[in-house]
Amino acid sequence: MSNTRNTPSSRTRSRADVPGPRNDNDRRNDNDRRGDSGGKKDAARARVADARAAEALRQRRRKSLIIGSAAVAVIVAGTGIGIAVQNSRSTSNAPYVAPANADGTTIVYGNPNAKNTLQVYEDFRCPICDELEKSAGPAVQALADNGTYKIEYHMATFLDGNLGGNGSAVALNAAAAALNESTAKFKAFHDVLYANQPAETTDGFNSTAEMLKLAAKVPGLVTPAFTKAVQDNTYGPWVSKVSEAFNNSGVTGTPTLKLNGKQLTVFSNSGTPVTQAQYTALIDSTLGVK
Repeated sequence: MSNTRNTPSSRTRSRADVPGPRNDNDRRNDNDRRGDSGGKKDAARARVADARAAEALRQRRRKSLIIGSAAVAVIVAGTGIGIAVQNSRSTSNAPYVAPANADGTTIVYGNPNAKNTLQVYEDFRCPICDELEKSAGPAVQALADNGTYKIEYHMATFLDGNLGGNGSAVALNAAAAALNESTAKFKAFHDVLYANQPAETTDGFNSTAEMLKLAAKVPGLVTPAFTKAVQDNTYGPWVSKVSEAFNNSGVTGTPTLKLNGKQLTVFSNSGTPVTQAQYTALIDSTLGVK
């Protein structure tokens, strides 16, 4: 799972965590520290650099339009590549197909009639989600398996935009193919993805071959239908809807966990994820179990 709001007690991967380009306020602050004379010179240089960068950007955009979207190599530094490729996938002409066992844009694991609901917001590329999964993951599942709550997974792909690439979307499409088999297969594949998560900056999940390799770790998952769905990006349009739902949820990062709508603090002030025992105690306390 990845970061929510950037507070010490709720360590999460925010959509704004990746540093962006320096803005005019940043430059003005630097100028204030250097003094008026140096500041004016730096400001002038900055304006010239900005103008050159803007012109270079226009030229690259013109070139990309001529060459075509398949040859878009660089549109803007950093996030531009991810956004461009992600958009090209999500705006394909493929028909909208939702996987079997999906509840709209959410994935429900456990007894759907359970009295309590745990909402889990994740991005498969999120390293902080992975930390929590490795620490408290078995307890999170155990309480769903024993009927304490059902889990509603709300998946995100914003790290593709922040870091560039399509790993989150490719992994989510493969997870949707697993969900089409069964919720149990989804959960097992979900766990395999986190157990084999690459560094978030490498975009290591952006490979159908890698998805099929990891899926082989789940007994009985790799069927002809599963393989075709992974290779054809069958659930790409559904992935876009899921991502859009996350972006409109008001949740600003991953992992975020809410029990019956109440956000849970699953990281200490020092950024350490709760253990299985601590997580179980947290759930009991939130539900008023004595």
